[in-house]
Amino acid sequence: MAVPISQAWTVATYVLKQKLKGQKRYPLVLMLEPLFRCNLACAGCGKIQYPAHILKSELSPEECFRAVEECGTPMVSIPGGEPLLHPQMPEIVAGLVARKKYVYMCTNALLLKEKLHLFKPSKYLSFSVHVDGEKEHHDFSVCREGGHDIAMEGIRAAVAAGFRVTTNTTLFDGADPNSVRRHFDQLMEAGVESMMVSPGYTYDKAPDQNHFLGKAKSRKLFRAILSNRKKAWEFNTHPLFAEFLMGKQNFECTPWGMPTFSIFGWQKPCYLLQDGYADSFTELMETTNWDNYGAKSGNPQCANCMVHSGHEASAVDYNFGSLKGFLLTAKKYMSPSLYPDVEAEKLLNEWKPAHAMPLVQIESATNNQLEPVSGD
Repeated sequence: MAVPISQAWTVATYVLKQKLKGQKRYPLVLMLEPLFRCNLACAGCGKIQYPAHILKSELSPEECFRAVEECGTPMVSIPGGEPLLHPQMPEIVAGLVARKKYVYMCTNALLLKEKLHLFKPSKYLSFSVHVDGEKEHHDFSVCREGGHDIAMEGIRAAVAAGFRVTTNTTLFDGADPNSVRRHFDQLMEAGVESMMVSPGYTYDKAPDQNHFLGKAKSRKLFRAILSNRKKAWEFNTHPLFAEFLMGKQNFECTPWGMPTFSIFGWQKPCYLLQDGYADSFTELMETTNWDNYGAKSGNPQCANCMVHSGHEASAVDYNFGSLKGFLLTAKKYMSPSLYPDVEAEKLLNEWKPAHAMPLVQIESATNNQLEPVSGD
């Protein structure tokens, strides 16, 4: 099973409690960002383009625990930046595990192998490794030669050590669906528990603004990738969110579903947009004008967004929001479809890969003004 039964049960009971209490808006996953600095400078990233004094800042373990308790969600995702650069990350993770939170610690895995001994395997902890495709595509995406080989080595080491390992693949314009499907095979062969895949978001601060996917291209790409799937593939995503990516479902964004807490406080309105900050989770929920966000709002920043952090919570809410949604989702889990699709197979056969440009390392404050990091 892609997600352990204990985790699925915990999340299901949590959501049902919110529904029984009549909560229209509730958090599902806390996006906890203890730092922004990273040992990569990816062209599509909007998180690392801050000045050096911001990149050197980080949350303390106590601040992280307070945010988690304030939010109350059963799941915590720790993105960044690169969390393994935080000197107290093992303490933060151990504290969250002790609180029985299901933790997905995101990492590019450049430091994973050498830091594994600082963590303990647990059903509450999963290393979520960012691998954006096969070797050539991943290295191009992260602007670093050899990044793919190091990431895969880290994955295998973590699996061998008994850790839960999932992956996160972000796709941009020019992605080859045939290559992505081979990538899925490689990840399963490496022993990962499950995979997540999502289109990239058009960060205003991203150095490369030319390769983000629009909605039509996203649906075409994900239809080709996720139709006619193999039985061996396991995905760490709600099945209806996968159908949303394929153009089979239509969900509005629920930006409050995955709230973000960082060194600046509670980010309005979501992980992807920065329209101010709140001092408390309650203030975030009560003072954010949620009607200003999502494709339906007409906000141009939301027009092409299909990212999981905005829409997977929508699928989960639909799952528990009606008998129809519950029965549909139950069917998807009990009788998983491989989504046979003749037209999607034709798309794969006729797809022409985009010509790859030479690998270019994007300069940032991380590269120019911070001290070198072990393993970088």
